Amino acid sequence: MEKITAPRGTKDVLPEESRAWQILEDKLRSLAHRFGFREIRFPTFEDVALFDRGVGDTTDVVQKEMYDFYDKGDRHIALRPEGTASVVRAFIEHSLHAKGLPLKVYYIAPNFRYEKPQAGRLREHHQFGVECFGAYDASADAEVISLGATLLRELGITDTTLHLNSCGCKECRKEYHAALKKYFETRKGELCETCNDRLDRNPMRILDCKSDICKSVAKDAPKITDYLCDECRAHFDKLRSYLDATGIEYELDPMLVRGLDYYTNTVFEFVSGSLGAQSTVLGGGRYNGLVATLGGPETAGLGFGCGIERLLLTLEAEGKLPSDRLVPDVFVAYAEERAESVSNSLVYELRALGVSAERDTTGRSLKAQMKYAGKIGARYGAVIGGSEIDNGKITLKNMDSGEQIECALTADAIKASIGG
Repeated sequence: MEKITAPRGTKDVLPEESRAWQILEDKLRSLAHRFGFREIRFPTFEDVALFDRGVGDTTDVVQKEMYDFYDKGDRHIALRPEGTASVVRAFIEHSLHAKGLPLKVYYIAPNFRYEKPQAGRLREHHQFGVECFGAYDASADAEVISLGATLLRELGITDTTLHLNSCGCKECRKEYHAALKKYFETRKGELCETCNDRLDRNPMRILDCKSDICKSVAKDAPKITDYLCDECRAHFDKLRSYLDATGIEYELDPMLVRGLDYYTNTVFEFVSGSLGAQSTVLGGGRYNGLVATLGGPETAGLGFGCGIERLLLTLEAEGKLPSDRLVPDVFVAYAEERAESVSNSLVYELRALGVSAERDTTGRSLKAQMKYAGKIGARYGAVIGGSEIDNGKITLKNMDSGEQIECALTADAIKASIGG
């Protein structure tokens, strides 16, 4: 019979890997709470119109990468390709604007994109994201960027550079779009088929094309920062002054537009020098028009997302991957048949007291039980036989040092002896 394997572009997180995920997720949650962000959770699939309208039908995400299908009720559904649109939909649907602004939320959730699988880029990937609603001032941009910088610093990721740009508002982008269109019309024959389609609909998307040829053509294109209106320029200047005041270093990147249509004003990315081609670790920006576009009240919005898998790859590349193993505090072995039920009861009592305890459930010999205890990394091993039952005492062996401790054959005494 043919073996069934995980779908291409997905990955099992095995028990020896999951502890690193848990440690990282705990740090992400702790940091988000410190900055005043509360968790939000949302469905894995949404109406496809949410992403057509929210993310933009000229983006690679919607045009090429979205998993969409018709369900049994003939509803057009999409597996969520990114988190921001779902958060905005929930913000509108549950009238969260009425509960006091700014509203600050975070999420850790899977996203789905049909793209070529490679290191740090899977068809199912997991994302940590933060979103802030109702704050127009550049100080909110600085706070969100500061959260990202703090996250990378506290994880020990040092080989990163913050790239910063402003992609303006709808008004100043009109003139910029005209300039871009004029430029790319002269190079139309060099552009890929997708970018030729974008030329009339949204020429800014050409700047985000993954084709090396289109990237080369775009290098000499007009820069958005030359077309910013006075208000957008003032916002960008104010943001830079906040970053300068807090010591957050950055590089201006006038070609940075990010891959989604909803961005306005600030866009940013933290780029790693440790990851090769897939170098963006964390990125985001403002999306002041997105709430209104999706049917809600005019509300400012901004945030960022970072891939969990990408973070773990970066940590591994810099030698900072968490390695703390979850191991049993004690393994209780039994030497004879009448001791089996005693070991069983003792393990349950230890667990009730908060001690991580294990026993054999496969009928192994005593020697094999202790070998297994070493394999799973138990801190202490203990053997129950007839003499231990008769004397009411047990010997605990430190599996690393070999030190032995004798104590009463009770869960309370064992817990106290091993420092549980």
